[in-house]
Amino acid sequence: MNSRLASIIRKEFIQITRDKRTLVIILVIPIIQLFLLGYSATSDIRNVPLAVFDQCRCVESRSLLDAYRAADYFRLAYMVGSEDEIRVLIEQGDARAGIIIPPDYNAALAQGDAEVAFILDGSDATAGSTALAAATLIGQAHATQLMLERLERSGINVENLQPPLEVHTRVWYNPDLVSSHFMIPGVIGMILFAITSLLTATAIVRERERGTIEQLIVTPIRPWELVVGKILPYVILAFIDTLEVLAIGHWWFGVPVRGDFSLILGCSGLLLLSGLGIGLFASTIANTQQEAMLTVWMTLLPSIFLSGFFFPLEAMPRVLQWISYVIPLRYYLIIIRALLIKGVGAGPIWSEILALTLFGIAIMGAASARFRKRLD
Repeated sequence: MNSRLASIIRKEFIQITRDKRTLVIILVIPIIQLFLLGYSATSDIRNVPLAVFDQCRCVESRSLLDAYRAADYFRLAYMVGSEDEIRVLIEQGDARAGIIIPPDYNAALAQGDAEVAFILDGSDATAGSTALAAATLIGQAHATQLMLERLERSGINVENLQPPLEVHTRVWYNPDLVSSHFMIPGVIGMILFAITSLLTATAIVRERERGTIEQLIVTPIRPWELVVGKILPYVILAFIDTLEVLAIGHWWFGVPVRGDFSLILGCSGLLLLSGLGIGLFASTIANTQQEAMLTVWMTLLPSIFLSGFFFPLEAMPRVLQWISYVIPLRYYLIIIRALLIKGVGAGPIWSEILALTLFGIAIMGAASARFRKRLD
């Protein structure tokens, strides 16, 4: 490393340490994002408040309610006296579901044709679909138990009864289906992509706002030295953020790190090329830091929503799936989740690694060429 490049890097680090807000953005905000998304961005539905309208108030109805109470999906929060009360509770958001047991439930159950009504708040489709599946499974399990008890009372040995088909399910890689194990690897990609592009764009535009970019241009510093010297500190800080998020995700949230660590860092470096390239390109368009941030956000928002970070790509319309192929973050999320959770090597994800490499080189190359042209 020559002295000119080392001087630019040293100058940039001094500037970063003097700007307390930048230090907070780099070192503290990723931790806050990690905890917020790790705990809040989850599809695990538990303790759904349930309103109960039990018109029978018999042993059989209490047994049914005990089945729902035993599962941690529902919490029997309200005992009401009418169907209208259930409607009010759901409209107010105090209850998310309601169960109505008819007055002749025990008599109908003895005849084998009992029915209960289970009402769900469908305004939240995610919570509603999960609660619907849980309510159906709990009801089916309770019905099966009642049927076995009836057969036992009739003198049939239920131990000799075998179902015609039994499906044994096994969940690989994430047996408990913990949502944070899926979300936190995505947070790593979002932090790398967002912070590097935003800070690179604002750091270069800040020189232009203060008039110091002209002073750098008239020095013997070459354009490529200026580019590398300005972005290399943020590359180092981005890797520090990566290690920070990985450590907290592993030790606090229990996210496994099964893949090769050097491959994880190498693929993260490939994403940095794209993030730095977008930030560098934005700095050639914008004249103020506010313009630079808005320019970068125009690329960040589609990247976050169309990369599979929040929503599965398979659930998107076909047009949006095609657009997602030109988003580098899409490929990185596939890579980092496969490396951390599945522990695969480079073989199964070589196409994503190749795509991420090509995008990084293309974006960084185009941005560097435009930046050098603007300096000239």
